[in-house]
Amino acid sequence: METNLSIKHRLKRIFIGKSRSLDDKTIFHKLSLIAFFAWVGLGADGISSSSYGPSEAFLVLGKHHSLGLLVALGSVLTIFVISASYSQIIELFPNGGGGYLVASRLLSPTFGMVSGSALLIDYVLTIAVSVSSGADALFSFLPAAWYGYRIWFALFGVVLLIFMNLRGVKESVIPLVPIFLIFLATHIVVILYTVITHLIHLPEVAQGFTLDVRNTHSEIGWFGMLFLILRSYSMGAGTYTGIEAVSNGIPILREPKVQTAKRTMTYMAISLAVMVVGLMLSYLLYRVEFEPGKTLNAVLFNKMTSGWGVWGPRFVFITLFSEAVLLFVAAQTGFLDGPRVLSNMAMDRWVPTRFATLSDRLVTQNGILIMGGAAILLIALTRGSVAFLIVLYAINVFITFTLSQLGMVRHWWTSRHEIQHWKREMAVNSVGLSMTLFILITVTLIKFGEGGWITLLVTGTLIAFFALVKRHYNKVHRMLKRLDTLVTAAGALIPMPGKGTKSVMKHLKLNSKGRTAVLFVNGFNGLGLHTLFSILRQFRGFFTNFIFVQVGVVDASNFKGVKEIRQIEKQLEDQGERYVQYMKKHGIFAEGVYSIGVDVVDEIVQMAVKIQKKYPDTMFFGGQLIFSNEAFYHRGFHNYTIFSVQKHLHFEGIPVMIMPIRVY
Repeated sequence: METNLSIKHRLKRIFIGKSRSLDDKTIFHKLSLIAFFAWVGLGADGISSSSYGPSEAFLVLGKHHSLGLLVALGSVLTIFVISASYSQIIELFPNGGGGYLVASRLLSPTFGMVSGSALLIDYVLTIAVSVSSGADALFSFLPAAWYGYRIWFALFGVVLLIFMNLRGVKESVIPLVPIFLIFLATHIVVILYTVITHLIHLPEVAQGFTLDVRNTHSEIGWFGMLFLILRSYSMGAGTYTGIEAVSNGIPILREPKVQTAKRTMTYMAISLAVMVVGLMLSYLLYRVEFEPGKTLNAVLFNKMTSGWGVWGPRFVFITLFSEAVLLFVAAQTGFLDGPRVLSNMAMDRWVPTRFATLSDRLVTQNGILIMGGAAILLIALTRGSVAFLIVLYAINVFITFTLSQLGMVRHWWTSRHEIQHWKREMAVNSVGLSMTLFILITVTLIKFGEGGWITLLVTGTLIAFFALVKRHYNKVHRMLKRLDTLVTAAGALIPMPGKGTKSVMKHLKLNSKGRTAVLFVNGFNGLGLHTLFSILRQFRGFFTNFIFVQVGVVDASNFKGVKEIRQIEKQLEDQGERYVQYMKKHGIFAEGVYSIGVDVVDEIVQMAVKIQKKYPDTMFFGGQLIFSNEAFYHRGFHNYTIFSVQKHLHFEGIPVMIMPIRVY
């Protein structure tokens, strides 16, 4: 057993890394991202969409290529409007204001759950689309006979990203910075070279645009032309998914977080706009046409470098390789923000609470695994078809955009008497609401029959599942409130801890040779008191000492800074002291001890071993909820920590008695 554990531990150290210490006062500084790194990790999703967004939109236009200029200008306008509105969200929610939190706080928890469900599906699609597109970009340069292996390459890429993100946020971003810079440099060269070498042809482009509009109108009419433009625009709508990610990712940004987030948003909006317009114009100037087995960008790069001699293929390879790797970087948006949405929803009990826990590398491990696993399944089911994945893409992000804009409009209106320039602020979000709602309706109608209904069906199923989870937690909460009457009764007997309270870590002169009961508790609540009263009733007068052990769990909701950690310590100290004061009122020696960490079981085991050495005549107790009609899903919704503690302490030769607490 020890050998297996040591092998497992060594493998974990190699692939994921050593545990991080919460005692390190610089830990938050080490893990946070400056604006540039945030641009790489969160903004790469939008920028990398230039590898497939403009090309998919361009191909939909068929022979009416000149209309691509209208699509590009519409995309740029959308980018800046959404970016401006999300800058307001960043200011209003300085600790993180993704679509889930904005809709939950400004509209209602149910609207927030709908927004969160849509975001989760969108982030899974972000990973699937980005990695599949990256594989397509790389295999466009390789021999055609190898093209069938691209799906295996894509699946391997997702697995690699899972391991990188399990190591940590910064570790998953920094190694990819050189590729990000190469991508920007090569694509800027492409755009500038195209414009400079075709300056003389720009008037022809303008004339071709006018002629194309006339011909299109004569062929399919104004309505048909509008439909064609909207359909082209909808196929490139995945371009905007990275914009929301910045407001959601504020907790991982460097202080001052708001300024860092807004700077990141500016970098993203400008670079994204330049890429969309530049590439669409390049397609027109080089008269690019679709070639089987190649991305449209690969065709463009080959045409542009056809006269460069031996340097042409090298430039194309470097450019396509940077595209492929940057698309893998873009998948980071799904891995960085998807687990954060899950953790926020877990804190509100829409999903099992385990999705809010952190690993010893201080990342939301369960969220990373679920997002990566879902992306792998999606790529396998669709055979990595970017064309099909894009059909599924972008509908959900506009659900979130629309709800966020609606929430902000409602906020400005209800706060109009307190905010001086509310009309100006509300105007920005009103425009954003109008645009995102129009795009949502248009994209849904256009994509629905092509496969968009699958996205809506999956999202609807997820919404129904989350509603059932919430219903279960609400039912348990109502039952647990009955136990809280014990807190009221016990609280009447003891003083609330104040400034004069002694630290719970100080020794209260317990008899080290006396019989000692050690209780694992989670705050001064009905569960802990129920367990305590059961012990006092069943072991009347048997124990002379009582020790109350608590572990403060650092999870995604409170892992924000040193201040939050200190608040956890203060809360643990106060809660432990209330147990101590209650026992002292009854003439029983008591002590409260606590620890802070991300793994409850590991922390409890370490503390139990130390207590056992200090007080040899000791019995350990823990309470556990039991359900009269336990269903298969209960273990997924509740932690059952005490059973893991019992198992681990058994190997240490320390028995643990579990006291059942019936809920319903």
